[in-house]
Amino acid sequence: MDIHRVYRALGTGFRRRRMRRFERVFRLTARTRILDVGGTRDAWELVAAQPRVTLLNLDRAALAKDEHGRFAAVTASGLRLPHADGAFDVAFCNSVIEHVGARDAQAALSEELRRVARGLWVQTPARAFPVEPHLLTPFFQFLPRRWQRRLARNFTVWGWLTRPDRERAREMVDAISLLGYREFAALFPDCEIRRERLLGWTKSYVAVRVPQGDRRSRATRSEAKPSEGRSPSASDQRARRPGEWGGRA
Repeated sequence: MDIHRVYRALGTGFRRRRMRRFERVFRLTARTRILDVGGTRDAWELVAAQPRVTLLNLDRAALAKDEHGRFAAVTASGLRLPHADGAFDVAFCNSVIEHVGARDAQAALSEELRRVARGLWVQTPARAFPVEPHLLTPFFQFLPRRWQRRLARNFTVWGWLTRPDRERAREMVDAISLLGYREFAALFPDCEIRRERLLGWTKSYVAVRVPQGDRRSRATRSEAKPSEGRSPSASDQRARRPGEWGGRA
């Protein structure tokens, strides 16, 4: 079975709402320059605007489906972006940072995204959500890594659907490094961290940075940065409660 079809079926509603929020926060136009790190063109079919999107991916096949020439495509690593500082209006990264490796690799991706764009939208699944989103199994992410390697093949929904060999199961487990709120916020200290919720549980975190000088975004700045206009106080830094987005999958 194609596990990616399962992922798409389960996540279509959330992706559609996420892209609409992204479009609203950044007031996308045909002139908006966006770098989508690790993405494909599918997400951009969910927005009404047609911004200037550059897709960056290590998988050449993921970049090969643009019949109309709407997207620029770059094969490269998000840890070493081949772009100048501030080359884009927004860097967009959806469900990628948990796959790039350990914390040092995640920090490198964060630094690169923040370097090449004035605005940021970075989403990652929340480690605290009861169901591990890749293996589709409740509470699996809380097990020790060595147990995950042993159990992924025969005791997860992903394993039952894909029937991997032992090596593939081990690779799958080792390719996932989910983040908690504090870890994610530390990677994006200049961003507002927002929550996507499902049935009261935090399903995902989204780091949002709206360019300060972007006139198009002033109307939505209150949604992305409630503390606009003053430096964060000590209590702001201590509490740093993220905004919330609700919804059903």
